[in-house]
Amino acid sequence: MLPRTTFALGGAASGKSEWAESLVNSYGLPKTYLATGRIWDDEVQERVKKHQARRDAGWRTVECPLDLAEPLAKLPAGEIVLIDCATMWLSNHLMEDSDLMTAQAQLLTALQACAAHWVIVSNEVGQGIVPENAMARQFREAQGRLNIALAAEADTVVQVVVGLPQLLKGEMP
Repeated sequence: MLPRTTFALGGAASGKSEWAESLVNSYGLPKTYLATGRIWDDEVQERVKKHQARRDAGWRTVECPLDLAEPLAKLPAGEIVLIDCATMWLSNHLMEDSDLMTAQAQLLTALQACAAHWVIVSNEVGQGIVPENAMARQFREAQGRLNIALAAEADTVVQVVVGLPQLLKGEMP
């Protein structure tokens, strides 16, 4: 059974995006990809190309590095959306010097109001050492708070480790 809300969490390059894309593809619903990444350099461009290559023509892609509320509000019931990823979205807000708590509250409100099924991907950043600089520590703390809030909101939470999904909450889709 398709959960209405799914949170996919994992480390960098853990396979979480591939798992989430496969999950979305498996349901046969109209699907939208909300892309939050900004292309800052050649390395990021290559990562974006790899993500794009995995998606077939059945995906509608919306670039939304900061504002997820507007595209989420436009999605009807009977569709599914993949938001990839909350980590890039939060990084964008940090770089824009946004009020991170307000941005998080707006995202959670938009997710709650979204008529479509949603899957959101995020990085687990709290298992490493304490970063040496203030901005990195601010980001780590904000990402941890956001991940906790997303996990509380989601019906199903799956952590992907080395490409293997591990159920943390709900039922495995």
